Order: sequence, then structure tokens, then C-alpha cells
Amino acid sequence: MAEVINMPRLSDTMEEGTVAKWLKQVGDKIEEGDILAEIETDKATMEFESFHEGTLLHIGIAEGDGAPVDSLLAIIGEEGEDISGLLNGDTSSSGEDSDKTEAPEEDKQSEAETKEKSEASVSNEIPEGVEVIKMPRLSDTMEEGTVATWLKKVGDTVEEGDILAEIETDKATMEFESFYSGTLLHIGIQEGESSPVDAVLAVIGPEGTDVQAVLNAKPGAGKATTSTVEDKVEETPKEESAAQPKTVSDGQRIFASPLAKKIAADKGIDLSQVTGSGDHGRIIKKDIENYQPAAKVETAPEVEEKSPTTSAIATAPINLPVGEEGSEEVKNSQMRKTIAKRLAESKFTAPHYYLMIEVDMDNAMSSRAQINSLPDTKVSFNDMVVKAAAMALKKHPQVNTTWNGDTTRYNHHIHVGVAVAVEDGLVVPVLKFTDQMTLTQIGASVKDLAGRARNKKLTPAEMEGSTFTVSNLGMFGILEFTSIINQPNSAILSVGAIVQKPVVKNGEIVVGNTMKVSLACDHRTVDGATGAEFLQTLRAYLENPVTMLA
Repeated sequence: MAEVINMPRLSDTMEEGTVAKWLKQVGDKIEEGDILAEIETDKATMEFESFHEGTLLHIGIAEGDGAPVDSLLAIIGEEGEDISGLLNGDTSSSGEDSDKTEAPEEDKQSEAETKEKSEASVSNEIPEGVEVIKMPRLSDTMEEGTVATWLKKVGDTVEEGDILAEIETDKATMEFESFYSGTLLHIGIQEGESSPVDAVLAVIGPEGTDVQAVLNAKPGAGKATTSTVEDKVEETPKEESAAQPKTVSDGQRIFASPLAKKIAADKGIDLSQVTGSGDHGRIIKKDIENYQPAAKVETAPEVEEKSPTTSAIATAPINLPVGEEGSEEVKNSQMRKTIAKRLAESKFTAPHYYLMIEVDMDNAMSSRAQINSLPDTKVSFNDMVVKAAAMALKKHPQVNTTWNGDTTRYNHHIHVGVAVAVEDGLVVPVLKFTDQMTLTQIGASVKDLAGRARNKKLTPAEMEGSTFTVSNLGMFGILEFTSIINQPNSAILSVGAIVQKPVVKNGEIVVGNTMKVSLACDHRTVDGATGAEFLQTLRAYLENPVTMLA
């Protein structure tokens, strides 16, 4: 009998997985224990083995695709076995399903007649000369606009170039001018009201037009006159306009798109010197970009002598950088999506606050040098911080807690997570019972876990169960920073670089080595005084490393 294999949950936080590679293909023989595929979780890429024997009859998730936990991954059964009944949602699985969804011929005919009648009852096109104006997209991020002020009212005559209204976007309040002439027949959005982009803003056309018929016209019917502002401004010039560009000015005002005006202002171009290629001689973006100043006619000497103060001074053209904008979409890995989700949840659910101290690291540097002078011994400053944090947690159990809503869980064990940067993001391998480990054990364990984390070889068990986290960016030269709590922990320690600077000791200014650390706390479980006392204990251990060896 065929066995359905679903996407497994390979870690406690895994919600979906990506098939990195299939090691078996449809038709292959499968033995129990064979590796079927490599699956990328939010934390690592892991081998997934079969618990069944038989033939691989179906692959439900292709290489590179992701799917939620419990989605159909594969089907294993006997060769030639009918699995159509197991392929729920597969439209090609059986003809029976398609027969069920196919409507009887009579119903189809009835439906077609109803549709025909419905379409016949609505005008198929907008009357000639009538223009439906829609809410324009006046900025790249604009999704809706608010009409701040109407400068025309229903019944007013509108000329092309007249300002119809002031529209408030997400960035500014901008004048919106008409591209058409006629009578303002209808206002679709009142002053102070907001509507999405492409909602009907107004209707302009001949006086006496049946506005209701226009509003009920089938969308997209008739002329393509309901496009948004940027489409109208940037459209390809009509053949007539391209052949004979019209004047851009009526003696009082120059017609140019807002974008063309902005570029002209940036480049110092006089719009009255530009010939527009848009509708009715309107100046558009490409006219400004292609504009070449006419050669300056030199003034006759006698005129210059008579009026030297009025001689024109040639302005040097402003050469602005020109380039091609580009971008690319990169598919987020499962790890990156999980990091984003979990950190967002932590930041927005746990009330964070931050405490910071500066630690004198002179003794720590001396102690580390002595320890590392021993054969086969290597201890880093981060190892010393992890050890000090574990010992401080023993003295301040309130920091080693988890918020559970109605209860607070006090963890009697101390498992310190150490944040490790990997190619796709960040993982946090966990040192179990850290307070019982020596400095050399911590150093060896961190080195091993970090190496396997970067190779995606950590097991889920090695990344679960932390009660506190340490994040160190000191090796990158970061002096101080704050971190987002790694839930369900109540706190996270951020460690900066050790710097040499003047310090005061015994009333004298001397050269010292200091390191800044900050503690992010969840205020639901750790009060400010508790967090401060924890940092005092941490400092005492780091400034006197011999106390950690007792």
C-alpha cells in the first residue's frame, strides 16, 4: 500500500522547508534508511531519510521549492500502483474530478445567455469627448490620495492645463492639473475624502452628458482615456504631434509635466526654450533629457558699448550624473524568513530596555595571555564573557527566566546560546550547562559548533533550549551595540571591541583597555535594578578572571 511522505518538522521553529536536492528520482527503488532528499530548514540543511520501502511513485515538491510543514513531499509504494486517490488537489490525478467540476451543457448555455444580457444592459463604451479622470499615482509609494481642495466645481468650464484640485499624497500636497478641456460634469471624491489610486476622481466632457451612463460604462471600453497621470505624461507621441510639434505656451503658461518641470529645474533649463513633443505641444521628460541649448548669438560691438551692463552672461551647463537604474529580486531562504519573523515577534511583543556598562579588561588580557601560554590551550575573550555570563546567571536567576503569559518559568539549568553569523543569516548554537564548563571546554565547544554552523551541519538539538544569549561583534571593530532578545530568553548580552584609551586609575590618567557591553532585557521578567545587578556581577568576574577559576 502506498505511503504518503509529508514535509517533516526538522526543528522546533520550522514552519516550512525547501528541498535543496533530491537524491532519489521517480521510479527509483527505496530501502528503509535511504536518504531521499536534503531539506533546508530555518536553521540548517539536513538529510531526510525514508522510513518506508518501495518505489518512489511521486515527488510533490521540486528542487528549490519551499512548502509548509506537512505538505505532500513524496509517495512511496509498489511499482505501477494507482495513487490518484492520494494526490488531493492534483487536477490531473483523475478524470472523475474534472467531470464533477464540468457544468452541464444546459447550465453553460444559460450562463452565457445571462452574461450576454448583463453586458447588453451596460453601455459598451464611453461617449465621444467624455474623459473619466482617476486618482493619479503622484509618488512611487502612493497607494491612496486625499483631495485637499477642489479648485473647480461641477459645471465649471475646464481648459487643458487648469488646476483641478490639490491632492495630498503620502509625501506631499500636489496640484493636479487637467489634460483635457470641457465641462466638469462629476466629482467622485469630495474634499477631505481619501480613495485608492485609480478610483474615479472626476468626469470631464460636453455639457449635458449623461454622467450616470458614463459611470456605469464597462471598464476599459471605448477609448483608453482613463489612464493615470504618469501614463498620459509618458505616452508615445502621436504621429501628428511628432510630425509637427505644437507650441508649448499660450502666451501665459507653459505646459509641461511635473516630472519635466523638476528635471528642468535641476538642470537649469528654461522651459520656454524647449519644444514639447507631447499632446498639444506639452513638454515631457524626454524633451528635457534631449534638449540641446541653441548656439548663443553674439551681440554686436556697438550694442555692447551702449549697454555694457545688460550684456548676457553665459551660464555653464550643469552636468548631472546619468546612469541606468537596476535591481534584482533574490528569493529569501527559509533561514532568512524565519529570522525576520522571530525577531519581529520578539521586538514587537517583548518590551525591550537596554543597560550598558564599560569593563576594565586589563586583568582579563593578562590572564588570557597566561592561559594561552599553556600547551594546547586556546581561550578567547568571548569565551571569558560566556563563562562570566553563566556564573552571573547563577547569582541572578531572575535573568535566567522565560515569560509564559500567566506564569514565569525559572530555569534551574543554564544553557548559553552563542550567536554565530553564517552566509544566510544568524544561528545560535547552545552550550548546555555552561556554568559547569571550564574556559577551555567553552572555547573548544564554541569553535566546534561555530564551524559546523557555517557548514550547515548542526543538528536541531544543538540549537534548542537556550536560556540566555551572547552576541559578540567586537571582532568586527564594533564598539557598542544593542541586540534583539532571542526568545524565549529574557535577556541578551551584546559585546563590543576592546579599545585602548586614557582612563583614570588611582586619581591619575593612564592608558587602559576597556570593553563596552549592553544587556537587552524583557521588562516583563527582568526589572531595571535586577538587570543592573547582573551587569555588576558580570563586570566583577571579567575584571577579576581568577574568580572564574575558583
